[in-house]
Amino acid sequence: MPLSFQKLHANGDDFMLVDARGRDNPITGELARTLGDRHRGVGFNQLVVLSHCPETAAQLTFWNADGSSLSTCGSATRGAADLLMRESGEDSVQVKTVRGIQHCRRLDDQSVSVEMGVPQFAWQEIPLATALDSLALPLPGEPAACSMGNPHCTFFVEDLQAIDVATLGPQIEAHPLFPQKTNVHFVQVIDRQTIRLRIWERNGAIPLGSGSCSCGAAVNGIRRGLLDSPVRVLCDGGPVTVSWDGQGKVRLAGGVERVFSGTL
Repeated sequence: MPLSFQKLHANGDDFMLVDARGRDNPITGELARTLGDRHRGVGFNQLVVLSHCPETAAQLTFWNADGSSLSTCGSATRGAADLLMRESGEDSVQVKTVRGIQHCRRLDDQSVSVEMGVPQFAWQEIPLATALDSLALPLPGEPAACSMGNPHCTFFVEDLQAIDVATLGPQIEAHPLFPQKTNVHFVQVIDRQTIRLRIWERNGAIPLGSGSCSCGAAVNGIRRGLLDSPVRVLCDGGPVTVSWDGQGKVRLAGGVERVFSGTL
């Protein structure tokens, strides 16, 4: 059967959107891997499938380009919410993921804000391989760790330009301390409400941006007492804003742009 799709990006963090609300979900891990190939497929960091949901406007399912599934993607959630709000003509919408029901809204500057859930800090929730204080892990640089539905490890550095992300990122990603591997952040604090962020994404990439990584980095900075909410996160592809009151749900806001649509 023909497969219609849209290609979008959020500050360079690109993703493919498949609307399956009127049909069975056609995406499998094998197909996601084929579509994710930037030479032989469409190419993306993540893929999001919209399915019928009786509770909300849509159920969202996420895939990585290597065919593995993931529970959250802030950029693709913003893209799905943008589509659904354009359809309805409303400035707010609810979607459902494995993290629960997420409330999304369009802001005055036309950017999209989404709830990213409550961050988790217990070692078994992240998860870590052993019981440790996630605020300062026993690794060089004493990074902080948390989960936003996927694991995050945040290093705070003095000079981001001096960090070899492509070398250090894979070493930390596959460290035995992280049984499910981890996303790795390198953060330079500009001021108490601004950070510069570079990312090594779990499963091997340096993306221009990442919604969940931006949330994890900002949350860990607030926990450390280095930052105040809201935090402007400057990624390679552009800025997003992360808000967190220290207890409840994290909110992520930023722009979304359509690139093209097509049929396979």
